[in-house]
Amino acid sequence: MHSTVWDTIHRLARRFNEHDAALGLNQEEQWSLQVLKIAEGTGEASQAVIGARGTNPRKATAPWEDTHAEVADVVITALVALARMRPDDATEYLDRHLAAKSAKFLLPGSASVPAPAEPA
Repeated sequence: MHSTVWDTIHRLARRFNEHDAALGLNQEEQWSLQVLKIAEGTGEASQAVIGARGTNPRKATAPWEDTHAEVADVVITALVALARMRPDDATEYLDRHLAAKSAKFLLPGSASVPAPAEPA
């Protein structure tokens, strides 16, 4: 991931840490609330998909770009959460975790193999 992305993520993490500390929240409370923000953003992304699909008769159809923006918000919020929990090694931790998680799907020559089916 581009270093300026992580620079911005770490700046946001420090800013939110300062804000929450000023409110008297301890570290675990801060982390818990940040994870809840991921869940909140995921719900907003889900709502955007429903809007893009036009499946809620009470609401207007929304463009897929709304979903793209909400997914980006979830990614940003999750990266900030990781940076808040692991301020000294979030980048390296994510690199290691991504390598471990992706290894089973990105085997040599796997480009011609269909992706695994999503669990129901």
